[in-house]
Amino acid sequence: MADFDQQLDASGLNCPLPILRAKKTLNAMSSGQVLHVVATDPGSVRDFDAFAKQTGNQLMESKEDGGKFHFLIKKS
Repeated sequence: MADFDQQLDASGLNCPLPILRAKKTLNAMSSGQVLHVVATDPGSVRDFDAFAKQTGNQLMESKEDGGKFHFLIKKS
């Protein structure tokens, strides 16, 4: 996993809460900073892909590890 500036643990939260929390966290971050999100909702994989496309933020990495989904999102 690459370097990141801030981490958000959305484990145990179901759609749409991981996206809403990520959006709130990204709003407080500067352009170019990277947010690492950890989620347990399997639907978050497609949700974060769509979120990045809709918001213009870059989904740098998306992976699953031991039932947890990890996302690196670079703020545009």
